Amino acid sequence: MEDKQFDYKSAYEKERLKTADLSERIAKLEEERDEAIRKLDKIKTSKLWAISGPFRRFYHYVKRQNNRIRNLGSIRGIIAKIGYKKREKKAMSHFGTASFPDEAKRLEESQAVFPNMVKISILTPVYNTPEKFLRDMIESVTSQTYQNWQLCLADGSDDEHAYVGQIIKEYQEKDGKGRICYQKLKVNAGISGNTNECLKMADGEYIGLFDHDDILHPEALYVYVKAINEQGADYIYCDETTFHGNSIDHMETMHFKPDYAVDTLRANNYICHFSVFKRTLLDGTELFRKEFDGSQDHDMILRLTDEAKNIVHIPRILYYWRSHAGSVASGIEAKTYAIEAARGAVADHLKRHGYKHFKITSTKAFETIFKISYEIEGRPKISIVIPNCDHADDLRRCITSIKEKSTWDNYEIIVVENNSKTDEIRQYYKELTKEPWASLVKVVDFGNQDKFNYSDVMNFGIKHSVGDYIVLLNNDIQIITVNWMEEMLMYAQRSDVGAVGAKLYFPDRKIQHAGVILGLGAHRTAGHSHYGMEGTNLGYMGRLCYAQDMSAVTGACLMISRAKYDEVGGLDPSFAISLNDVDLCLKLRKKGYLNVFTPFAEAYHHESASRGLDDSGEKAERYNRESEQFRNKWKDILEKGDPYYNKNFTLDRSDFSVNVDGLGDTVLGDH
Repeated sequence: MEDKQFDYKSAYEKERLKTADLSERIAKLEEERDEAIRKLDKIKTSKLWAISGPFRRFYHYVKRQNNRIRNLGSIRGIIAKIGYKKREKKAMSHFGTASFPDEAKRLEESQAVFPNMVKISILTPVYNTPEKFLRDMIESVTSQTYQNWQLCLADGSDDEHAYVGQIIKEYQEKDGKGRICYQKLKVNAGISGNTNECLKMADGEYIGLFDHDDILHPEALYVYVKAINEQGADYIYCDETTFHGNSIDHMETMHFKPDYAVDTLRANNYICHFSVFKRTLLDGTELFRKEFDGSQDHDMILRLTDEAKNIVHIPRILYYWRSHAGSVASGIEAKTYAIEAARGAVADHLKRHGYKHFKITSTKAFETIFKISYEIEGRPKISIVIPNCDHADDLRRCITSIKEKSTWDNYEIIVVENNSKTDEIRQYYKELTKEPWASLVKVVDFGNQDKFNYSDVMNFGIKHSVGDYIVLLNNDIQIITVNWMEEMLMYAQRSDVGAVGAKLYFPDRKIQHAGVILGLGAHRTAGHSHYGMEGTNLGYMGRLCYAQDMSAVTGACLMISRAKYDEVGGLDPSFAISLNDVDLCLKLRKKGYLNVFTPFAEAYHHESASRGLDDSGEKAERYNRESEQFRNKWKDILEKGDPYYNKNFTLDRSDFSVNVDGLGDTVLGDH
């Protein structure tokens, strides 16, 4: 007992000294940081810094373009991007003024009577707004086909921009219906404070947020009120585009968004514009909080979507975000404080949901697109279940990569042997029993079967495992990321998450899997997001760089808790080879669970090395049968479309290209 007490004291003293040393190093680093900040402030206030501004901006522009080209990975990647841009350019002509209603439709919509003719109060803080921008903004509201609106303008402009108030009063008189409310503020309180002043003027049942230099589609309010009446929407947003110059037809980037996805929103404020919400969602809370200036909209969206009962996404471009010097649309470097504000907004949201000891870091996609690292609770055991038939080299590479790469040490590997014929694989099984870590690996024999049934094999292996969490893993997987299990476990542990999928590459580092999209591909069943793109590609709107909610993930590398796997009955044996993983994910989704793709768990997938492709003969026939079965089973889900994949995208490509052939339906049609 005395020895144990002595050991405890020695260990404590050792840790105390280490802590003291670390504290000293932190103090020194803070001193160095403060000195660096002082030097930087001195540089930024110098005349040389002011003079060199244009040169710095040019340098950073060149650097950004160079990074964009490098991220495309190869000549092939550049050619693919050029093709994508051509398709995008062709599509853009349909989403600007060409999508505006003609006189007949304007008349029809303006005379439409809904059961609930709600008033929408649009809040717009103005500050030194250029005359052209101001007039465009106001006229995009006054030209709405839906007439029951209120435009609330709080003016924080300085004395040199007194024309702002004069122009607004001109439009007040022209409207003549009291729908344009104006207040000249004595003190400019910034975006948050000024918008809150707008709210004080508002008397509508719904609130809309509109920037002073942007433009609304003429049908925006009509479409939103239609969603309120038909779908009971209490929070609504739409797709948007950035434009430059004096015309919305000069588009730069179109942003087609997924439906509401909480993990996607935590990592990236994809909802942004044009947010309209039921006023009662604000009960007991502020609209904008000043401490999050620069990312006040992200903070607000996170808070209000938490409270909303029916969040509706309108898959139409109804908001035109003007890009000009000084606007966030022109680049986050115009407002660098927005980065810290966004991080703080996400942190505040996570704390409200009970998360602790998480980390929020910027990704290579963008400074305000985040990686969130959740705390792992306890030290649960993970069972990695690998089906195998012959292919000793594949299995050896797979197991060796797990052993050599993994930092998580509480796991077991269950190899499900089925129908192997070669002596080579039997010899490898014997080798495994002689390894120092042999206790981690167990080979269970499924027995002979006439036809391979992946679902049966995996369900059998899982019954012989003991872990709290299960990893479905193909034998042709080669682990890349050392903390791959931790990256998946942090999501699989969450009570609201079902399956978690990894980012998989072909051996040439092209994307093999980055989440599954329903309806994608020739069979209109499911396909892989960003399939075949260069591994360095950031993906559509950075989607290859952050964790996000998806309809499904591949079973080639999938983690799920044992309890949830059992809850939905595991893999369905009626899907013998294909689509069983997607079926599993949709069963989880039906139970209310989220399925998450994380790009921070990476592996090579030497796809189909084990069993070949499904593109000819009997295998093709079997795939056709299983595809038909899948389409019948999930008919309603497929008809609605993948909620995480915008309806404006084509189902014939996996690169998020706009469906040019269907533009007449998506641009002008009602959703």
